[in-house]
Amino acid sequence: MLRWFHALMPKEERFFELFARHSHAVLAGAQALRAMMEGGDAVSTNCKTVMDREHDADNATREVLIAVHRTFITPFDRGSIRDLITSMDNTIDQMQKTAKTVILFDITTFTPQMKEMGDAIVKSAQLLQEAVPLLNAISSHAVKISDLTAQISALEGRADELHDVGIRELYQSKSKSDPMGFFVGNEVYDHLEKVVDRFDDVANVMHGIVIEHV
Repeated sequence: MLRWFHALMPKEERFFELFARHSHAVLAGAQALRAMMEGGDAVSTNCKTVMDREHDADNATREVLIAVHRTFITPFDRGSIRDLITSMDNTIDQMQKTAKTVILFDITTFTPQMKEMGDAIVKSAQLLQEAVPLLNAISSHAVKISDLTAQISALEGRADELHDVGIRELYQSKSKSDPMGFFVGNEVYDHLEKVVDRFDDVANVMHGIVIEHV
């Protein structure tokens, strides 16, 4: 009865506009982070893009959290809205930390595994951008949303494998001859893995929202 009543009440549809805006910033940040891995001038240029998009995402997050407090009827549970936008924001926050690490240690070359993890980050962001608009009609798109979140989780598993292979190769090639090089490379791998982990967190939140509303 309560769900039927809520369905008839006016909702703040701007939430979906803000989610979409945030997902665009996340994707642009992911693409810039991957572009940094091409090395050379691409590192500093694209680092600035990551920072700028992180600020854009923060602005969208702030507007969502304000709207949660001001809106009488929200499209779904307030706690779920906060969890969703916070988990989305964590993805680009972690990208920013990764970019800062690259600049801090003046890294200009990246391993094939790092680049492939960067590809996984971009793909995760694309899947997120595809999934977000579907939340506007959760019941109608439940299967599609679940499929997209499963794909994000699969990418997280692949990134874990790349992380392990990359760290092993790094250890074998640098642990004795170039300890600092091993430390720096390990930092990059750790940050990249955390970015993909944050996308998996978003997928879990979205999947939970689907379960709650179907």
